[in-house]
Amino acid sequence: MHFAHSTGDASRCDWQPLPDHLDAVGQLAALMASVFGMENVARIAGLLHDIGKCTPEFDRRLEGGPAVEHSLAGAFLIRQRGGAPLERVMGELTTYAIAGHHAGLPDWRGDGSSLSARLEDFNPDVLDAAWKSYLPVDLGSLAPSRRLKATKEDMGFALAFLGRMLFSCLADADFQDTERFYAKVEGHVVDRCWPRLVSLLPDLVARFDVYMAEKARKAGNTPVNRLRAEVLADVRARAVDPQGLFTLTVPTGGGKTLTSLAFALEHARAHKLDRIVYVIPFTSVIDQTADVFRSVLGEDVVLEHHSSLDEEKLKDRADRDKLKLARENWDAPIIVTTSVQLFESLFSDRPSRCRKLHNLSRAMVVLDEAQTLPRPFLIPIMRAIEELALNYGASVVLCTATQPALGAEHFGPRGLPLAGRELAPDPEGLARRLSRTRLVLAGEMDNDALVAALADRPQALVVVNSRAHALDLYKQAKEAGLDGLLHLTTRQFAVHRRRILAEVRRRLADGRPCRLIATSLIEAGVDLDFPCAFRAEAGLDQIARLGAD
Repeated sequence: MHFAHSTGDASRCDWQPLPDHLDAVGQLAALMASVFGMENVARIAGLLHDIGKCTPEFDRRLEGGPAVEHSLAGAFLIRQRGGAPLERVMGELTTYAIAGHHAGLPDWRGDGSSLSARLEDFNPDVLDAAWKSYLPVDLGSLAPSRRLKATKEDMGFALAFLGRMLFSCLADADFQDTERFYAKVEGHVVDRCWPRLVSLLPDLVARFDVYMAEKARKAGNTPVNRLRAEVLADVRARAVDPQGLFTLTVPTGGGKTLTSLAFALEHARAHKLDRIVYVIPFTSVIDQTADVFRSVLGEDVVLEHHSSLDEEKLKDRADRDKLKLARENWDAPIIVTTSVQLFESLFSDRPSRCRKLHNLSRAMVVLDEAQTLPRPFLIPIMRAIEELALNYGASVVLCTATQPALGAEHFGPRGLPLAGRELAPDPEGLARRLSRTRLVLAGEMDNDALVAALADRPQALVVVNSRAHALDLYKQAKEAGLDGLLHLTTRQFAVHRRRILAEVRRRLADGRPCRLIATSLIEAGVDLDFPCAFRAEAGLDQIARLGAD
């Protein structure tokens, strides 16, 4: 008998038999891939991924010997199957997934560490003959139950994306089964159990309605609030539209965040989607958004995943552990994360990052501040967004006050199919009706002039283009004895920035002096309302965002 994982017991009575592990990983990977019609391929990948452990060398490894390459055998065997052209293509993709399920997706060509070179040097005779008895007599077909939708020009990208999805299923299934085995040995239970979104949606929508009714009661029947209510009602009515790509263009102050959440909830309910993923480009605003979602929907359905996360907010160790586990693969009903987490995972080669990819299938993805998509990587990001919608049952909303021109009518044949998919009623009219600020070119102002201007304004915001300038101006204003002076830049830790922003909100609400000197991070959707703001010269998109705020 060969084993997949060992313990400290030399008798081997509690070691995990290799057939048990292969079968469990195959079943779990197939379940994950069934969402996009690749369960046959994922099951076979799971059955073969650790077949390289059928060697005397790996047996010694389980007893404390040196590390052994065990991922290559399954990759080699899958390439020997041959078959019809489609099965050979699926075999190629499975080869990458198996070979990379520990070390990461390999390159096909290159030096001696490339996958082609390693496969060429592999000798199948190193495997014990018993390996065949660990597998079904007939592994089954590698043909998928669903065909990829793609043009001839896009088929290469579609296949590469599929390979990454299969890799995600295999890596996540392998990790979870290994985790379960060791948890059982150590006598504890791994809590990865989150309620399914579809079962929560009736209650979540009801909570949203109660929250909005109370918010409307407190805000009053003003023209702006009536307009926000109109936008919300119109966008919610579009939730039954067919799945795919959408745009939501609502000026700042129009209730964009809550409107996009309402659409996500209603669209997920209409199409029985598995989760909502809300993607924000800036860590400076992600806490704010997650807090809003928790206040609307409750504490126990929202998963935050970003580098500035303050886990100490959770006093219960079990809750912290559960959230940490969910961040590994995004198996939670509602995820609030960053663009970096999403796009690096979509294009990474690491199992730890790619484990979450399969959970983007059948997801409602909201890309907030879509105008910030990085231009050097815009084409692959657009293709990935389109691929999620086309072949993986996801819906994606590009949400912003300043919509980027990514549609075919602007971007050409490689543009996204966005015609007729705008959710907001009359975005240009909304921009006019929600205009609340007046932009004035103040001319050149040095620090002395800015400090003098602040002295005459008890509540004002100054945004400059560098952290060094912000610090110099803050020090000079402090020496001038200005009251209510605050300083905000990315040099501060996230927890400190949150405290500063909380103090700013308190001062603004109470009518106390509040003079904030900040860098452009304040423009990243941070919800503040100053009567006056000074902005150093910058791009029009930054000026527009500050003016809208």
